[in-house]
Amino acid sequence: MNSVVELTGRIVQIRAVAREQTIGYGATWTARRNSRIAVVALGYANGLLRAGSAGDEHPGGAAIVAGKRCPIVGRISMDLLMVDITDLADGAVRRGDFATLIGGELSIDEVAAAAGTIGYEVLTRLGMRCHLNYRSG
Repeated sequence: MNSVVELTGRIVQIRAVAREQTIGYGATWTARRNSRIAVVALGYANGLLRAGSAGDEHPGGAAIVAGKRCPIVGRISMDLLMVDITDLADGAVRRGDFATLIGGELSIDEVAAAAGTIGYEVLTRLGMRCHLNYRSG
């Protein structure tokens, strides 16, 4: 079954994060191991819910990067979010690649559940900054 909506964001940076370093505003997520973090150019100004952020006490949403599910880490900010790509093979992800936040394996309802809401709210929040492609069929 194909998704009716797909939301992707470009990976603008890949950072090495040492064990015990924190990610995001308020230092809400702490790396439990040496990690690789992809910075994705999407945030709450694009309609993503900050409630889908991850902290040390609770998991957040996920993204599909290089065909694999990867956790969102830290707080979703206005224009950026971070994804833990540590478990992907070295070189599997580069700056300029895309991360999928809605679509494919990530249904609207799953994205909504990670943010503690319903799918309709996720859909209605997708902002004017999102580029819309309408497909027939």
